[in-house]
Amino acid sequence: MAREKEGEKKEKKRKERPFDFTKYNTRHVALKIAYLGWDYHGYAVQEDTEKTIETALFDAFLKTRLIESRETSNYHRCGRTDKGVSAMSQVISIDLRTNLLEGVGVKQREAGTADQRPGDKTKEIEYAYILNKVLPPEIRVLAWTPVLPDFSARFSCIQRTYKYIFPRGDTDIEVMNQAAKKLLGEHDFRNLCKMDVGNGVIKYWRNISTAQIVCLDSGQDGYQFCELTVVGKAFLWHQIRCIVAVLLLIGQGKEKPTVIDDLLDVTKNPRKPQYAMASELPLILYECEYEDIDWIYDQVWHEENVKHFQRLWTEQTVRATMLKRMLDHLDNAAVRRSSDSNEAGVLWKDVRPPIMHQVECLIPGNKPRVYRPLLERDMCESLDDRIEHFAKRRKLDGSGSKRKHGKHLDSNQEAAST
Repeated sequence: MAREKEGEKKEKKRKERPFDFTKYNTRHVALKIAYLGWDYHGYAVQEDTEKTIETALFDAFLKTRLIESRETSNYHRCGRTDKGVSAMSQVISIDLRTNLLEGVGVKQREAGTADQRPGDKTKEIEYAYILNKVLPPEIRVLAWTPVLPDFSARFSCIQRTYKYIFPRGDTDIEVMNQAAKKLLGEHDFRNLCKMDVGNGVIKYWRNISTAQIVCLDSGQDGYQFCELTVVGKAFLWHQIRCIVAVLLLIGQGKEKPTVIDDLLDVTKNPRKPQYAMASELPLILYECEYEDIDWIYDQVWHEENVKHFQRLWTEQTVRATMLKRMLDHLDNAAVRRSSDSNEAGVLWKDVRPPIMHQVECLIPGNKPRVYRPLLERDMCESLDDRIEHFAKRRKLDGSGSKRKHGKHLDSNQEAAST
């Protein structure tokens, strides 16, 4: 009996007619997408894994018959985010199937029969609603809007905002803000990024218009959360994470704010000191800004998105609160300070000042007992040395080579001139 049912299903699948796209026009639209990238291998499609945001998006587009193929979809993305990085407002532009016969972004299909299709031709497809039904829970379409045919999510973007959220720990936020101000304006950031000469990136001048840290709550003993906001038009590979790493060292008193001046002076310091960049988990692509864009948030599926993210918030916050309660319990443990079994225990919180170790895990790698200042460390190759190295291997010509297809890149890098 089971075999008969299985056979019927296979027969039904064979008889299923292919979707007739000629009955529909296409429409050039922009989609605003949020995702939690913690468990993903980055945004862009890669050859060695399917666990990417872009793979999940195109699976959804194809499953809902909104596109015929990626190759014919006129697709652009605002930027790529690296492994573990999240986004509040990633933007893509793409040609999707439309119910309409005319309107902003509507393209008449050559030899199409959209005008002969039965049914309503005035109500648009609920793009966010149907996509969110098939997307993984970590990815949600927040809004959409029709755009002109020449709109590109990547090249039309006028400003990108990144945020990095971290516990205050033992850092001095005022000193970190003094250092962050030194990043403002146009500078050569080769010592505050990962140079990507092998893919043709040989210019490292970028302009930062905002770099500021604010505290988000009133937590105590290092548990207060803070947020670094960095705004610019284009960024370099791992630029934000390198900046955060140096700012945290400054906040902990291991470096002076003037080290930013030293790292930005590439004449004096043409080679980048060897240091670990900050963790990717707290980094979020927060906003991609465009001119003359009016995002459409439908009330019904916007409510569903709010409820969905509230559920995810509850799951994560319950875990964080449980951990904080465990830490509170440890603070109230009676600790003996000697081997004398008759000694009365003293509450741990009264034995010593509070331990504020919260930010240490954001800078990976082994921590030496004696801190070695950045400018006294071993140095990486200079930009000129790297250019010469790759020129010899014929990977870089006079005008710069193209990126390798599918290379794993940070969202910071795929912006404007890079």
